[in-house]
Amino acid sequence: MRVDVRVSAEDDELRSLHQWLRTDADIRRSSSLSLQEQRPAPGQMGGLLDVIQLVTDNGWSAASFVVALAAWKRTRPQDPRIEIRRGDTVIVLTQCSDDEINRAIQALEGPAADEAPET
Repeated sequence: MRVDVRVSAEDDELRSLHQWLRTDADIRRSSSLSLQEQRPAPGQMGGLLDVIQLVTDNGWSAASFVVALAAWKRTRPQDPRIEIRRGDTVIVLTQCSDDEINRAIQALEGPAADEAPET
């Protein structure tokens, strides 16, 4: 499964979140994390960091992942918005309330909108 994470902040915040997730043993054990860049605009020297891409295996825990995102968000002074995309499913973390976290976990544990259900 592939999950993309975007942060409504500067590249440094995306790098910070990437490093935070890399230090989480559960995520590191069951996922591959990479930073992906946008293509540079004409006249730009290089691309801007755009997304953290997470590729997971069967041992992945959506709960552990969402709790790690919420914990990182709570450490940030500027309170960034986190967007999680899995296929056509998009989840946004703004306040990281218990309800918001539970909805995000349920959305990530279920089949993505563009995936056929397993039979």
